[in-house]
Amino acid sequence: MRVRTHTLALAAATVLAATGLTLPLTTTATAAPTAPTAPSRITGDFDGNGYADLAVGVPGGTVDGKAKAGYVSVVFGGPGSSNVRRITQATVEVPGTPETGDRFGAAVTTAHIDDDEYADLVIGAPGEDIDAKADAGSVTVLYGTGDGFALANTAGRGAKAGDAYGNALTAADFTGDTDVDLAIGGKDQVVVNYNPLAARTDPLMGDRMGGRAPVMTTGDFDSDGRPELAVAFYTQNQPYTQSHVQLFRYLKEETRFGLTWSSDNSAANALAAGDFNGDGHDDLALGNCREIADENIDDPCGPEELTKGGGIHIHYGDGTGLVWEGQTLNQDTPGVPGVAEKGDDFGNALAAADIDGDGKDDLIAGAPGEAIGSAARAGAVTVLKGGAQGILTEDGKAVGAVSYQQNSPGVPGGAEAGDLFGAALGFADHNGDGSPDLSAAAPGENASAGGVWNLPHLATGTTGASVVTPNSLGLPTSSGPLTYGASLAR
Repeated sequence: MRVRTHTLALAAATVLAATGLTLPLTTTATAAPTAPTAPSRITGDFDGNGYADLAVGVPGGTVDGKAKAGYVSVVFGGPGSSNVRRITQATVEVPGTPETGDRFGAAVTTAHIDDDEYADLVIGAPGEDIDAKADAGSVTVLYGTGDGFALANTAGRGAKAGDAYGNALTAADFTGDTDVDLAIGGKDQVVVNYNPLAARTDPLMGDRMGGRAPVMTTGDFDSDGRPELAVAFYTQNQPYTQSHVQLFRYLKEETRFGLTWSSDNSAANALAAGDFNGDGHDDLALGNCREIADENIDDPCGPEELTKGGGIHIHYGDGTGLVWEGQTLNQDTPGVPGVAEKGDDFGNALAAADIDGDGKDDLIAGAPGEAIGSAARAGAVTVLKGGAQGILTEDGKAVGAVSYQQNSPGVPGGAEAGDLFGAALGFADHNGDGSPDLSAAAPGENASAGGVWNLPHLATGTTGASVVTPNSLGLPTSSGPLTYGASLAR
C-alpha cells in the first residue's frame, strides 16, 4: 500500500481503525474485517497484530485536575480488540508529571524507532517546563510491544524558555543510514534528533514564524533515494513580513541539513507529498496557499484568483527536484465540487494516498470552514483524483472529484454549525484490507468535544464509515473543549 501524508502543526493523531476495531462506535454499513496477509511493521501498529491502531492527541485535556496538561488516547485495532489506553505524563512508562499547560499530545507521529516489528509513538509537549525554563517543550518516544507499550524515553528537550519543542513532529531516515530521525518543530526553529533513543538535538533551521508551529512533511523530491524535509511557515510584522515553503536535504559530506529549494512569499497551512501523476517522482502540494509578503514574485501560489476560499498549489517533481510551474485549483476550478467562498479554508488540511490502486496518488483536501446549507463552518472533505497530468488535466479540469460531509449518504452524524469537519486528515490501513482508509477530524463536534470519522472505501464510496468520540471511548469530561481530533498525523 502506497500512502503519502502530510504532518500538521499543533496536534496529531493516527486514523481510526474502522472494521478491525471493536469499540462503541457509531457505524454505517460496516463490512466484515479482512485479516491482514502481510507481516507487521504497519504504520501505527503498536502491538504488532497487523492492524493499525488509533492514537489521538488531546493537548487540551485535563489530567489530575491540571488544565491542558494533555493526553493521548490509543485504541488498539483488530477483530475482538477492546483495549483502550489513555496515556499521560502520569503513565508509568512516561517521563515527567502532568502540569497545567504542558499540552502533552500537541503533536503525535509514529515510526519504527528501535527497528523491531512494533510501531513506536512519538509525542510532543511544547508547554513542558524544564528546569524552571517555562514552555521549553519536550518530546517523548513510547515504544510498542506485543501487549501495547513498554518503556519510554525523552527524545528532545528545549534549551531555553519558550523553545516549545514538540509543537510539530515528523519522522524519516533523512541520512540514509536506515535509522529513523526526528524533525522537531519549536518556536521559530526546527531541530533534528539523529538518534531518538537519546535526547540530543541539533539545529536544522531557524527563522521567524510568527509564533506558529511550522508545517512539515517529507518526500524524496530529488529522487536520490533519501527523503527531504519540507517546511512551511510565515510571519507578519514580527518584525518583518515573510512567507516561505522550503526544502532541506541532509548533506552527507557536511553532516548537516542544507536548504535546497525555496518558494519565497508563499504561505501554506498544510503540505502533502505524493506522486500525483504516476511518473515515479514525488510532488508537493501546498494547502490554502497564498502570498503573505505580497511582493508578486513569480506567483508562488499560482493565479491570485484561485486563492479565493483557499487554494491548492502543486509543484511536480521531475527527478532532479520540484518544477516551479505547477497546477493551482480551488472550488471554482472546473470539476471541483462546491463554490469558492471566503472562509471555506479549502486545503487547510491535506493528505495523499493511492486510494484506488491505479499507481497515482490522490489528494484529499479538507475545507473546515465550508458551510453546509445554513450550518456555517460545518466542514467538508474533497477527494481529488490523480491522473496522467496530475490532479488536473492538461486543460485545467479535475476528473472524478467527490466531496463528503456529515450529511453525505453513509457518513454518520449530521452537519452542524462549527463542527469543522475536515480540519485534519490522515491515512492508514486500519482494517487490514491492504487499502488506505481516510480519517477526517471534526474538532468542533459536540460543543468542541471533537470526533474522528473513518472512511475506509473512498474508491467506491463511504461504505463502512464510522466515528469515534470522547463519549464513545468513555474519556473523562473537561470544563473546557477537548477538541479530540484537532489535527492528525502518522
